[in-house]
Amino acid sequence: MAEATITFKNEDREGIIPVGSYLSDAAKRFGIRFEDKCDPPADVHYCAVSIAEGQAFLSPPTSAESRHISENPDVTGERLACQAKITGPGEIVIMTKKKEKESKEPEAETGEKYAKEFAELPLEKKIAELVHLEAITLGETFSFILNSPYLIFDKVMGVMAEFGLKKEEEGKKASRPEEHVNGAAGAEKKESAEGAGSKESA
Repeated sequence: MAEATITFKNEDREGIIPVGSYLSDAAKRFGIRFEDKCDPPADVHYCAVSIAEGQAFLSPPTSAESRHISENPDVTGERLACQAKITGPGEIVIMTKKKEKESKEPEAETGEKYAKEFAELPLEKKIAELVHLEAITLGETFSFILNSPYLIFDKVMGVMAEFGLKKEEEGKKASRPEEHVNGAAGAEKKESAEGAGSKESA
């Protein structure tokens, strides 16, 4: 697999990332956090970075990036990390923006705080909170557990882990630029059409 060398200069982080990854994937892999989480469907982004070197190894700007550039004409070489995809092997040097607000609580502390608050809730409110987070799927899961008193604990954990992975994958797909999703679908259709054509000629 082809790889690119990524350097986050002002973060003093450097490493190798596979071609096909987004700059946001590279940032996450190297422990770099942006000011907040992006919401691509709402066109809200906090992941603007400046490309000091290696612009040629990135995908063309998406429509979301074009809007960002038109709104910030004084800034040059800026890309949105969740939209810019690494398309070829090479060296890419990135400058992240200085965070304007204090960083949020570390994820571990936030998780512990939520777990503590959740543990203090009455049983009825715990169930209501879980149903609110994922009404259908979690509802079915707990119904399955309640109707299976002899269910082995590791099977329950397996169901929950599979659900978590599915939600994470759906979240990733939803946050990808429309141009890249449509382009990938078009490439798959083209490959299947070419394969069918070669079978017919044979």
